Amino acid sequence: MKNNLITMKNSGKILLGFIILFAAGAALGTLFAPDKGKRTRRKIVKKGKGLFNSFSNSLADGKENLEEIRDVLKDNLEQVSNKIQRFPNKINS
Repeated sequence: MKNNLITMKNSGKILLGFIILFAAGAALGTLFAPDKGKRTRRKIVKKGKGLFNSFSNSLADGKENLEEIRDVLKDNLEQVSNKIQRFPNKINS
């Protein structure tokens, strides 16, 4: 389980790095493009919206992953609790 958490942290950092690189590349590409100002601003807004949507989707995926981990931990805790409750019965038998 610990390895999954470490992997999730690393994948989150990698994803954030890609998002930052994408944003920087998009900004530089549109700023140095030979388009008119209005068209360039439209491109920046469009790419910004795409980046925001991508980030929102990543957050939603992260939330789902955390909920799955929570459910697994809850199940494991219930199993351990049940075993602990049955333990005195095994000793007395």
